[in-house]
Amino acid sequence: MNLMVFGAPGVGKGTQAKFLMEEYNIPQISTGDMLRAAVDDKTDIGIEAKKIMDKGGLVPDSVIIEIIKNRLSKTDCKKGFILDGFPRTLLQAEVLKELMDNMKMELDKVISLNVPDKLIIERINGRRVCLDCGASFHVEFNSSKVKGICDYCSGKLIIRDDDDIETVKSRLQTYHKQTSPLIAFYTNMGVMLNLDGTKNVKQVKEDMFKALVKFQ
Repeated sequence: MNLMVFGAPGVGKGTQAKFLMEEYNIPQISTGDMLRAAVDDKTDIGIEAKKIMDKGGLVPDSVIIEIIKNRLSKTDCKKGFILDGFPRTLLQAEVLKELMDNMKMELDKVISLNVPDKLIIERINGRRVCLDCGASFHVEFNSSKVKGICDYCSGKLIIRDDDDIETVKSRLQTYHKQTSPLIAFYTNMGVMLNLDGTKNVKQVKEDMFKALVKFQ
């Protein structure tokens, strides 16, 4: 299945994406992870991206799309994939659709996790992220088996720099301005799957897989 996990910062996209990876044995495609990999591998596109990032600039959509194109072309995406963190704007969504059309691919479902801003801000204080693999946990709703240690790779769990309250509020404002228009875009495509993200992690997971079974 070709899936996308969608929602505001802090709704639990990374956590649910991990469940999808385990269930369907398909890769999670994060633009941040791909950028870091391209830079580490010193690919042409990675070298170009590093020059921009070293100057404090934002990597342009054209570079991101090229990286995604290269990633979707890999053999582990043949059975499907999970897009996480991209697209973030309507223009990016339109370019991604064009890219996937050209690659004879289509999105099966966009899984939208819906949580009010107030609850996101309350939750964010408890989020912990693995320093090595990027897996997300929460001290109350989705704690790791061993405190401070990732269940997946035994890496150290940290509080991200951008998880302070004021930064979260700013990110939410940006989301509503730039990213929320994608709800109508994917609803019109007939692929939007809306889930109540205010439930606990296990309940959201169960709702997600029950809904996806209908489309397999």
